[in-house]
Amino acid sequence: MSVFPQKVRIVEVGARDGLQNEKAVTTADKVALINALAAAGLKDIEAGAFVSPKWVPQMADSADVISALNLPDVNLSALTPNLKGAQAAHAAGIKEFAIFTAASESFCQKNINCSIEQSIERFSDVMEFAKAHNIKVRGYVSCVLGCPYEDEIDPQAVLYVSQKLLALGCYEISLGDTIGVGTAKKVTELLTLLLQHIDKSQLAVHFHDTYGQALTNIYAALNLGIATVDAAVAGLGGCPYAKGASGNVATEDVVYLLQGLGIEHAIDLQRLSDAGWQITKALGKQPVSKVSIALQAK
Repeated sequence: MSVFPQKVRIVEVGARDGLQNEKAVTTADKVALINALAAAGLKDIEAGAFVSPKWVPQMADSADVISALNLPDVNLSALTPNLKGAQAAHAAGIKEFAIFTAASESFCQKNINCSIEQSIERFSDVMEFAKAHNIKVRGYVSCVLGCPYEDEIDPQAVLYVSQKLLALGCYEISLGDTIGVGTAKKVTELLTLLLQHIDKSQLAVHFHDTYGQALTNIYAALNLGIATVDAAVAGLGGCPYAKGASGNVATEDVVYLLQGLGIEHAIDLQRLSDAGWQITKALGKQPVSKVSIALQAK
């Protein structure tokens, strides 16, 4: 039996997870994008990453971007992989941190040069800092439906890592299909297991569209009552550690799906589409979003 949520919260990741995997744009372009997303009604926006500019040069200006924003009604979050990043994010005014690990041991080693256990241990000082400053922390788990190095991922491994992050103090776990190989059947099987141990209010889905399955997979998650979905305007991004992985599911396409299902989302689709065209123009490309392209052609 379907248990669609009445309302879905979209976490917009285009300005971070999207842009960090595109060619660099200016600080002004990023500020304009985030302001346009907020104007379209998005209330949860990942605004930057406080990571080494050596590894992710596209995010080197995150502090400048966030300092230039004045959006008191928007929850701006940032990726903070270590204490130094957390302190810099806090100094810039960030009220939500994001930390990340993987359900795949090989991906964890290739991505952040440590084991899953070590990655979780490394977050303890970030969590302590967050607690001391009343900052919420969101946990990302990569490769929940497949890995470029290990192929299939055991759902029990996803459960184990998710429970570890929740025990550490994360308020929510974002389940990432990093290379976009998931199918509705796999999504249903994974979530059915997780929901036996974790409340649905603590789970979000983050799907890439490599094989064109992201919307179908989101539908499967909605069908089980999941009410938080990550998406990137214009389908920005990819994954540098997953060869051939295309961008995140486009926010415009997710909003259109929600509208069709009669699920509340509070986002102005036309304004959202305009924001996508604005940033892709700066990138010298077109949006990946089918909905955005269709709206433009009207």
